[in-house]
Amino acid sequence: GEIDRDAIFRLKSSALQKIWQRVRGRRNAAFERFRREQTGLEQFAIFSVLAERFGAGWQGWPAEFRHPGSAAVAAAVRDTRSRDRVLFHQWVQFQIDRQLARASAAMPVMQDLPIGFDAGSADGWAFQDVLAQGISVGAPPDEFNTRGQDWGLPPFVPDKLRSAGYEPFVQTIRACLRHAGGLRIDHAMGLFRLFWIPVGSEPRDGAYVRSHAADLLSIVALESQRARAVIVGEDLGTVEEEAREQLAAKQILSYRLLWFEKTPPAKFPDRALAAVTTHDLPTIAGLWSDSDLEAQKRLGLSPNEAGTVEIKDRVRKLTGAGPQTPVPEIVARVHEGLSRSRSRILTATLDDAMAVEERPNMPATTDEWPNWRLALPK
Repeated sequence: GEIDRDAIFRLKSSALQKIWQRVRGRRNAAFERFRREQTGLEQFAIFSVLAERFGAGWQGWPAEFRHPGSAAVAAAVRDTRSRDRVLFHQWVQFQIDRQLARASAAMPVMQDLPIGFDAGSADGWAFQDVLAQGISVGAPPDEFNTRGQDWGLPPFVPDKLRSAGYEPFVQTIRACLRHAGGLRIDHAMGLFRLFWIPVGSEPRDGAYVRSHAADLLSIVALESQRARAVIVGEDLGTVEEEAREQLAAKQILSYRLLWFEKTPPAKFPDRALAAVTTHDLPTIAGLWSDSDLEAQKRLGLSPNEAGTVEIKDRVRKLTGAGPQTPVPEIVARVHEGLSRSRSRILTATLDDAMAVEERPNMPATTDEWPNWRLALPK
């Protein structure tokens, strides 16, 4: 089945609103401290109130509300009702923070930092002065995504970010490491360079733009020390060797995937996170049954069939599996093979634990595939 996230959002919002009606007048020292300490929380809450009033995507709001520093924005949240709504959105963030703290007290949590955020989001609104407008980031064509990828996310302009004292980047890293034992940085090459695509163009028409990598790496290192958290850099795809060396010099763990590595797991480096696959790649069951390949063909994604056959051959060698081997047995044997790795961290997915054939996310699709909406079978 598919998850109806809009319906869930409406139900949760309604329930939270009812709880807020009961608790809003009570003194809560922890909530007051949270409000004081969290940089950007007030601005996020104001954005949320304006988004409820004017709809999604701040670029379509009345002109006077399109910048957080405008007098109209300040005036819009002065009345009692608006102030209460601002407080409500801060309180919801406080509840999330408390739940995360409880979860990470039971077991270290590794957070995930995506490569960017939606241009029309709260971050897009708050950080607009240091973002490249009319540009989105992605990836050039490669052996797995022959059309390239456009992620629809705006990049920071490197010199503008530096002039802002890297404040937006610092805020982001610090927030991600709150209550976390680790952080996986998606597309770690983004710390060095990003593939910029003018809005309306194809990924093949994009170009690489370099960042001030030494500054960004130093900030990540400093914040990880403060939080006492491990950092993993997703160094997959098109990665320059010099970038891997700089990541290693800061003791940022590499990311090694069974699907990508030609060498067996026993030869994976120890300073790495080892995994079979990711949310963007075939599950074990999807690969083995060929259903993932068929889905890509059905969607017109020009899949790399030769590469897929080569991965299946490696799985066959690693597991000794044949046509009659049940899929759950193959899943178990693949992870047994992965466990021979010396890598510091090993991860498994719930999708593989349940032998699910469909991958959670299909790159280069929007509505053609139920991205992030597939419910697990149990």
